[in-house]
Amino acid sequence: MILRRVYELRILGMNAKERQYHLVWATKERQPLITPERETQLYSYIIGKANALGSIIHTVGGIENHIHLVASIPPRFSISDFVQNLKGSSAHHLNHLSPSQDLFGWQRGYGVFSMGSKQLEQAVVYVENQKAHHSNGTTISSLERHNHEDDGPKLTQLNQ
Repeated sequence: MILRRVYELRILGMNAKERQYHLVWATKERQPLITPERETQLYSYIIGKANALGSIIHTVGGIENHIHLVASIPPRFSISDFVQNLKGSSAHHLNHLSPSQDLFGWQRGYGVFSMGSKQLEQAVVYVENQKAHHSNGTTISSLERHNHEDDGPKLTQLNQ
């Protein structure tokens, strides 16, 4: 049974030691910098960068002033190194794609919620429906109060 689960995880491109996280971070000063034009470029870049790092982005979504990611991160990366890499390189990428647009930047800090495989599908659905949750007032407040400029990371274990 255990060997079968490890085999299934490898088939899905996951190492059995990878952990799943729900990550959240905001744009600089919570400005509405994630325009519809930038959104596709930003999300594609983040997925590609994570893939190059050997990580999996199960989904990414958000609104104009923050994003949520559900990611599987291999144990060779600390969460902070992974997030720093994605935040820094994605801002750099967007600023060099369209230097005439408003300067893109991320706010310091981020929120991180660890989860077991049982919560993975739930987290993916929540992130994929960010725009609807925000317009309908159906957000989960603990997942939306993710950071303030001077906050460090917040690690929360979701119920397994």
